[in-house]
Amino acid sequence: MAIVMLFIGDAAKFYRLGFVQFIDAKLYDYRLRLTLPDKGDERIVILDIDEKSLKEEGRWPWGRDKMASLMDKLFDHYTVAVVGFDVVFAERDNSSGLKVLQELGRNQFRDVPQFHSVLSQIKPNLEYDNRFADRIRQRNVVLGYYFSNSERGADKSVSGILPEAAFPAGTFNGRPITFMKWDSYGANLPELQASASTAGHFNPVVDFDGEVRRVPMIVEYDGAYYESLSLAVVRSVLGMPKLAPGYATGKDKNYAGLEWLTLESEQGDLRIPVDAEVAALVPFRGERGTFRYISAADVLRERTPVADLQNRIVLVGTSAPGLMDMRSTPVGEVYPGVEVHANMISGILNQDIKQSPPYVLGANVVLLLVIGLVMAVLLPMLSAFPGTLVSLGMMLLALVVNGILWMFGNLALPLAGGLIMVMALFALNMTFGYFVESRTKRQITGLFGQYVPGELVDEMSKNPEQVSMEGDSREMSILFSDVRSFTTISEKLEPKELSKLMNEFLTPLSRVIYSHRGTIDKYMGDCIMAFWGAPLPDERHAYHAVLAGLEMQRTLSTLQPHFRERGWPEIHIGVGINTGRVSVGNMGSEVRVAYTVMGDAVNLASRLEGITKEYGAGVVVGELTKAAAPEFVYRELDLVRVKGKDQPVAIFEPLGQSAEVEQSVTEEIKLFQQGLRMYRKQDWDKAELQMLSLQKIAPGTKLYEVYAERIAYYRNNPPGEDWDGVFVFKTK
Repeated sequence: MAIVMLFIGDAAKFYRLGFVQFIDAKLYDYRLRLTLPDKGDERIVILDIDEKSLKEEGRWPWGRDKMASLMDKLFDHYTVAVVGFDVVFAERDNSSGLKVLQELGRNQFRDVPQFHSVLSQIKPNLEYDNRFADRIRQRNVVLGYYFSNSERGADKSVSGILPEAAFPAGTFNGRPITFMKWDSYGANLPELQASASTAGHFNPVVDFDGEVRRVPMIVEYDGAYYESLSLAVVRSVLGMPKLAPGYATGKDKNYAGLEWLTLESEQGDLRIPVDAEVAALVPFRGERGTFRYISAADVLRERTPVADLQNRIVLVGTSAPGLMDMRSTPVGEVYPGVEVHANMISGILNQDIKQSPPYVLGANVVLLLVIGLVMAVLLPMLSAFPGTLVSLGMMLLALVVNGILWMFGNLALPLAGGLIMVMALFALNMTFGYFVESRTKRQITGLFGQYVPGELVDEMSKNPEQVSMEGDSREMSILFSDVRSFTTISEKLEPKELSKLMNEFLTPLSRVIYSHRGTIDKYMGDCIMAFWGAPLPDERHAYHAVLAGLEMQRTLSTLQPHFRERGWPEIHIGVGINTGRVSVGNMGSEVRVAYTVMGDAVNLASRLEGITKEYGAGVVVGELTKAAAPEFVYRELDLVRVKGKDQPVAIFEPLGQSAEVEQSVTEEIKLFQQGLRMYRKQDWDKAELQMLSLQKIAPGTKLYEVYAERIAYYRNNPPGEDWDGVFVFKTK
């Protein structure tokens, strides 16, 4: 019964079991994707401020004069039904130069009547905000705005003016409804809001896992209640019908459930089902791009056929890189916010929004109680095989009932709690011994499987006492790798090609790290951060780290022909490795934690990676790494003081394991070391002669060129007798 009560408590929301919440969300996503219509809605078009529009019309934000022209095109030429903006016009447009002219009139030309006469004539054409306001007046234009919550102790931030509330303050007095509340907002200029037919907020509900599955239809601000952009657009299309709250028949004012909102239209009432937070589930129709996108430039230049926009609902949004309001959703990790609104509008008009009313909570509690009692009574009396059949039967029954309600009742009921509870009761009653024995391995796999290779997970499961997520101080080795000139590379590739390129070089490099017992901390764009020595101790962490760094360079070399075949640029990386005492463990906040390392040694590893390009070295390590991994042949590069550190550090380039390095390379290292000693003694002539000799031995070696340039500089600008031979880096 303890397990039953555990899941009932979660279903009643006395507390939340994270894994149940997570699985329930994923099951909802799966059901949603399984039943997608995979087609857009012909009535809705997204007017896209895309890269093409920016190239032809200039960078965003556009002047309000251009927006005024866009309104004329949409309503006069294309005769659209309504225009909704997924953008905010919060700041005034001063691009016309009117302020400059007025300032001239007050100063340099104050006594020039002709100037003031001309200015008064052209002033109306230069007041871009008023021109835009004139163009949206008496037209079905719905503006967008957003709500936010100020940080604790900070002043509330408001800009612009809100539209008229959908429900005035006091409408829901006495009803314990859990509206989402906000204390700040960013809205549109007063003259624009006054001219628009209405406006709606475009705040989605971001769930615990960062995904958008719901949109709050009504939110509360300062006691009044405001509608969403999607709801405002639908009302505008229908002629602003009355919006009414809906309660189940027989429910008194103590019932917390506002179960739906009704649009009382002459064409027939539309009902919008809402949940306990007055949010509606987004009825996604497909993946990104399901709705039709039309470039704003094509509309401004009338290249789009009139029939494509006539009588359509037009949502103005952007897909241009750097401007996109992207969301993570069940149908795509990168999904435009404007298309979320399009799905919501379509769902309201089609009346196909899944219901998740407040009473679902009580229904789920009762369902779990019944299933739990049946299982708790039957399973102890049954042997393994009948118990298995009963458990499978209960799970199948739950799936079938849930599926029927989803498909034919348009009802989204929680599913994970019942399924997991049945499995938990079965495991407890029938396979208790196996469950206890394997639980540790499952936990460790869940915690570390995404960080470390499977072999280490197996070792951890055999020796769980060696593994801890708690913070600990250890000597470890840290590796950073980064692509050189990545910005230049990314600018030359389309986003899809860039994504493929990233996958095709990050995957093999990650496998190299795994193959040498490394733990991948994180990916930061084109950068990989990894460490050795945790979660399992590794006495040879420095050796494994250096070995991985060298093999990463070799692996990347083998990939270059493939990159050339694909028409991709060559990829070159720098690898920095440092060894030292760091803090390792779960770190973060109550919202999110990560198993990671922190400390001065980590920062130095990052700095070493950054200066690899300065010496033309593929891998650069610190002196502690060199001391801890004597199996390699190293070339001392320099004595440097990196940004953020006062003490100088010696840096080295590993050239391979001792048995692999040729005698000629060893001799070359000795010659360079001699030149380095002369350089530090300020014997510039001998040092220069040595570097010139080395350049003849190994032409094109950047290291020798760097020192030749330094020597030439110091000969003309002596560093002084107290110079310690340290080179100072001013940047990271």
